[in-house]
Amino acid sequence: MSEQVPTRDEAFQLLKKYTKTESLIKHGLAVEGVMRYFARQRGGDEVQWGIVGLVHDLDYEQFPDQHCIKTEAILKEANWPESYIRAVISHGWGICTDVEPLTDMERVLYATDELTGLVTTSALVRPSKSVMDLEAKSVLKKWKDKSFAAKVDRGIIDKGAEMLGMERRDLITQTILGMREVAESIGLKGAA
Repeated sequence: MSEQVPTRDEAFQLLKKYTKTESLIKHGLAVEGVMRYFARQRGGDEVQWGIVGLVHDLDYEQFPDQHCIKTEAILKEANWPESYIRAVISHGWGICTDVEPLTDMERVLYATDELTGLVTTSALVRPSKSVMDLEAKSVLKKWKDKSFAAKVDRGIIDKGAEMLGMERRDLITQTILGMREVAESIGLKGAA
């Protein structure tokens, strides 16, 4: 059977099949937005990068102990292209897989997955509850407080920034800009 390049709609339906929690769906949409933004900045395939970001946590809700492993099986069964599958499972490098992020797409996903969580949490504690007026300096201030968004692995973000040859502040700024593009769909547009 030949590989089937998924459409964005097919990818979203697959995400919703395995993920019911609104916050996890919004996380997928946030990472999709950030991946599309970075694809435009780095000359990548915006649709492919977006789809990879959208489904990266496909198995997390139902199979947290088999994270990435179940996604690999689900995507293989659906005949997704190997490049998509490899990118998705590489975001778990050093945590739940030994697939190292090697391509630009894989490295961006690795670097921004955790970071979107920190940006989201940073936005939600602001009076505006929005990424539209959020700046990197506010996220960096929260970064230092290890009890703030305690589940966010800051070491992964730094390792990802290093892989991309970016400063932490620049990675945060670019991630915020990507999330602004999807602010409404992820509930972070605020009242403004």
